[in-house]
Amino acid sequence: MPRTRSIPDAAIYATIQRMLAGGGEKSVSFASVSAASGLAAPTLAQRYGSRDGMVRAARASAWEDLHRRTQAAIDKTADKGPQALLKVIGPVDLAGLMADLLDPDLAQSAAVWRATVEGALALRLGTGQKARDSAALLFAAWQGNALWSPLGETSFRLKEAVKRLT
Repeated sequence: MPRTRSIPDAAIYATIQRMLAGGGEKSVSFASVSAASGLAAPTLAQRYGSRDGMVRAARASAWEDLHRRTQAAIDKTADKGPQALLKVIGPVDLAGLMADLLDPDLAQSAAVWRATVEGALALRLGTGQKARDSAALLFAAWQGNALWSPLGETSFRLKEAVKRLT
């Protein structure tokens, strides 16, 4: 019978995600995660097999969390417009997730998330190809703004984008 995990994977993933956000890929090692989480490095190696396996598991967990948050936002704003949906989804750490596009499985998760958001936006914008096209443009504008806004003030306003696309 396997031992009970004293520190669950979710707690380890949260630690790794904080480390990735704060110091990038190079900040994550069995030793650094061990020091930050209190779980022995050999236990981490046994759980995840390799450092890359540990990082990949944390990133996959981040995508799963984003999918759950997105579905909750879709449900919460079912009777509201596209702007409300995007506000409830909130900011997405694109810089941290961009490296995931090099991994085929994580890239697939990203594509599914994008299709989910665009589909929900399209339902709020109308029907047909115009709604789907507008949803794709709105998604791109929203994500582009999220990517570039940390570098300085932006004149982009989600409300204005929604008005122009509807």
